[in-house]
Amino acid sequence: MSGLQTEFPFTLPKGFVDDNGTLHRTGVMRLACARDEIEPLRDGRVKENDAYATVIVLSRVVTELGTVQRVTTKTIESLFVSDFGYLQDLYRIINFQDPSILDALEPGTPFPTASVEVG
Repeated sequence: MSGLQTEFPFTLPKGFVDDNGTLHRTGVMRLACARDEIEPLRDGRVKENDAYATVIVLSRVVTELGTVQRVTTKTIESLFVSDFGYLQDLYRIINFQDPSILDALEPGTPFPTASVEVG
């Protein structure tokens, strides 16, 4: 019997470099629930800057990133822009599109434009 896939492994294009200089490229993102999108709206950082909601949401749904003990907003803030964009696209695909497209892609390669459009 096949169940709903709720966790998706990923490989960042560049990778997160931690305070010790260690590069982390692989991780896992889980499907978001309503709370993941609602809770950030109560955060003062989001009230000052709407775009910060994305940082908070990603810090909640990225459950693993290399050997990083806990993915936090500071972790997400420290990502290279290309990796941040990659995670935003992955979030859109697994939550709003057909995640089976991931099976055909090489790890860490950009997503086809049509697969990340919402609407």
